[in-house]
Amino acid sequence: METSIIISGFGGQGALFAGQILAYAAMESNKEVTWIPSYGPEMRGGTAHCTVVIGDEPIGSPLIRNPDCVVAMNLPSVDKYEPLIKVGGRLIYDSTLVKRTLRRADIDGAPVPAHDIALRCGSHQLVNIAMLGALLAFCSLLKLEAVEESLRKHLPMRHAELLRPNILALHAGAAFVQEKARV
Repeated sequence: METSIIISGFGGQGALFAGQILAYAAMESNKEVTWIPSYGPEMRGGTAHCTVVIGDEPIGSPLIRNPDCVVAMNLPSVDKYEPLIKVGGRLIYDSTLVKRTLRRADIDGAPVPAHDIALRCGSHQLVNIAMLGALLAFCSLLKLEAVEESLRKHLPMRHAELLRPNILALHAGAAFVQEKARV
């Protein structure tokens, strides 16, 4: 089985880092994985994104036209990727920035107040990891513990003080989605 994911947000929101941590966690969980970051002018305030493909077998192509899952951390990302998601796919979006309802009825949406969660965990810099936790709870790709371990191994030393808040944000994002699923 293979799952394709796009993680997208404003440049500086950490979309690329979230995808990289997801890719490391998949690789360290003995999955096949590709990670392709988007570099260019979008990194200067526009929409930055990366693609991650996780599979049980070798991946035929790292390119994604119609992703299974999209993590959208802003409205331009929702506008860009909502039309592209596979029928039956999933869109996880930051409801603190995206105030509109989804236009498609043939995909599952999960509004997550990621900015609020990040601030409760200690910093607005944690939005990406809160959204990553929400993705894992909504799409069951990997265990949270695998991503936690990936954060421990790959969080840059200059951000060492953010390890514990990142782990809190990861679990809080997942808990939000799990709690909404029970309602």
